[in-house]
Amino acid sequence: MTNVELEKARLRRTEKGDRRKSVIGVASALFVLFGFVAFLNLIDSVNLAFRATQGNVERFLYWLVVATLGFIGPYGFYVAKLQREVKQIERRLPDFLRDVAEAGRFGMTLAEAIVVSSGGRYGKLTPEIKKMAAQITWGVPATEALRLFADRVKTPMVGRVVAIIVKSSDAGGDVADVLTMVSHDTKENQLTEDERRIAMSTYIAVIYISFMVFLVTIWILDVTFLPKMLEASGALASTGGAVQSPLAKDLPGVVNQIRIAFFIATVVHGLGDGILAGVLDTGKIPNGLRHSFIMLVIALFAFLFI
Repeated sequence: MTNVELEKARLRRTEKGDRRKSVIGVASALFVLFGFVAFLNLIDSVNLAFRATQGNVERFLYWLVVATLGFIGPYGFYVAKLQREVKQIERRLPDFLRDVAEAGRFGMTLAEAIVVSSGGRYGKLTPEIKKMAAQITWGVPATEALRLFADRVKTPMVGRVVAIIVKSSDAGGDVADVLTMVSHDTKENQLTEDERRIAMSTYIAVIYISFMVFLVTIWILDVTFLPKMLEASGALASTGGAVQSPLAKDLPGVVNQIRIAFFIATVVHGLGDGILAGVLDTGKIPNGLRHSFIMLVIALFAFLFI
């Protein structure tokens, strides 16, 4: 088996997607576990209340939210961690391309330029560049080492850059000029992406603020409007019931249902707003799960205090 085949076999064994599947498996197990606890509370088989006054429906909803947190928390923060690593890798890619291009202008081949440039410091990108240089010294062609590098890193930007370099090398053109142009274009794309994210951060802040305003509004209704409803019901009852509203016959139960409706609305609000924040930030729904996790935690503790 050649060195290239050995490297490809190693890549298949250590594919990054395996860890993602493991995280999804753990998150799904947490969701099933806490979801089962929620079901047991719903049928009154157990009484695991967050507050002493909670009924079975309230206990079910609270544990269902905990189950949702158990699913979206690990997966959402793992996706965010991968996103940060991708950004850290892509951030230093233009520097590496520029160094390879400079080495190529001194008459070095692409393979020699990569090996020489591997002595630099490129942050998170450094270990992968050293692996690529080691493969070249073992006899792996430079274009194949670049493909293996793209397979390991697995980011859209690295994939595009490697494809351009490989095509240019195969065509026999001036790779140094191509590397310079690709480095400049990659840097410009990163600056454009930074500007977009700065602009979108304002909208993400607005989403968080609107969610907090929603919580404050519910708190005001809970401490002012709902107690007045109960007082009005007591006043009507003390008059002898000459005029009775069907709603006033079981007003404490109605108030409790209103509070449950507030809680459900807040949970839906937090989950949806978090996903929207992720779409605005990166254009992908999974990146919004960590925002949803944060908002649901805030909502859970807010209702416990309310």
